[in-house]
Amino acid sequence: METTPLTIGCATGFSGDRSDGVRPVVDTLIQSGGQALIFETLAERTLALSQLAKNSDPELGYEPLLAELLRPALADCLKHKIRIISNFGAANPPAAARRIQSLARELALRAPRIAVLSGDQLTRPEQLAYLRERLGPEFDRLDIVSVNAYQGAVEIAQALQAEADIVVAGRVADPSLVLGPALAHFDWRHDDWHRLGCATMAGHLLECGTQVSGGYFAIPGLKEVPDMDTLGFPIASIDGSGAFSVTKAAGTGGAVTLQTVKEQLLYEVHDPAAYLTPDVIADISQVRVAQNGPDRVDVRGVTGHPRPDTLKVNICYRGGWLAEAEISYAGLQAEARARLAADIVQKRIGAHLKLRIDLIGAVSIFGDDDGRYLRQQAAGQARDVRLRVAAAHPDKETAARVLHEVTALYTCGPAGGGGVRTALRPRLNSLSSAVPRDLAPASWTFTDE
Repeated sequence: METTPLTIGCATGFSGDRSDGVRPVVDTLIQSGGQALIFETLAERTLALSQLAKNSDPELGYEPLLAELLRPALADCLKHKIRIISNFGAANPPAAARRIQSLARELALRAPRIAVLSGDQLTRPEQLAYLRERLGPEFDRLDIVSVNAYQGAVEIAQALQAEADIVVAGRVADPSLVLGPALAHFDWRHDDWHRLGCATMAGHLLECGTQVSGGYFAIPGLKEVPDMDTLGFPIASIDGSGAFSVTKAAGTGGAVTLQTVKEQLLYEVHDPAAYLTPDVIADISQVRVAQNGPDRVDVRGVTGHPRPDTLKVNICYRGGWLAEAEISYAGLQAEARARLAADIVQKRIGAHLKLRIDLIGAVSIFGDDDGRYLRQQAAGQARDVRLRVAAAHPDKETAARVLHEVTALYTCGPAGGGGVRTALRPRLNSLSSAVPRDLAPASWTFTDE
């Protein structure tokens, strides 16, 4: 079993993340002898949007910023044998692999050996039949865009052990991007639940990028984070026992502290004793964290339990049309004018179209789609308010009425409204289910095979 620690960096936490964070991570990995780099770029809506892009062009459907993210890193990663693992394949991993090969040619590099994962897209009749039986009549009423199972780390590990330079995945669980390299590096058994739980939580800390180095943590005056304009992306070092530490790219802003690590450990975890993933049920109920120097935190006490028998499935479907319109009111009685404008729009549209009404600057974040919260709040004296009216409806023209009515407030009053902006776009909805893992087997191939 390998005894050298695995050092692995993360350069993105979602599609649309900063693309200038990769260079400091790669430099730090080179200096420290690091072995792997991940890019996490998928979310539920991201994958559905990628599928729509693929439907329009069979050479699209992968991460739009793929070349921008890899261009600063590809040469050095190949030179220093830093493996790249990512879900930036989205709905079209083969096309992503082809784009990486073309980028390598543009940069006059050797052709990287790229492994492409498959099996997450559920399209076979028996897979859909199972979901239809599980979800009932609702399933047949959906205008489905994509159906994807969350795959795990085993196939990533297999590809790396077969000497892949780059592993391109679609929908794998985010922590599996780190667990896969750990499985390959240490050659752990696939049922070594303790170690798998440890590396999974290392992946959980890295998967959201700079959240663990202060981004999602910062609150001025309460939780200060230095130099947030140059936040450093995180790096983990995992040893053969599964114990690990978290730091960030050298020479960057942000902070990795006990507090930032604790917050990210609990981020989106429904049960600290049972964090479900395709690979293992991770358990952080006895976790211990310790500061081990500036911007370095040790994590101990994580363990794991046998993996679930099922895989999570995300179903994205067309949800009609979303209409949004905004108009601003400022100065004397601004909030009262905004409330009057909302009342006018509501009365003219009527009860057949449910409206979401927000007074940005007065009552918005805590609002609700039925408007009860807004009605319960006494009118205040806000002098800078932006009224937002939104509605969703299957029929495009019905939804568009919101745009017409808010625009008409320019001259139909109340006084002084301005800065109208409107938008009408297709809406994507999602629901989750599960399938037996043997109904959605994963696999991988090299692009040159």
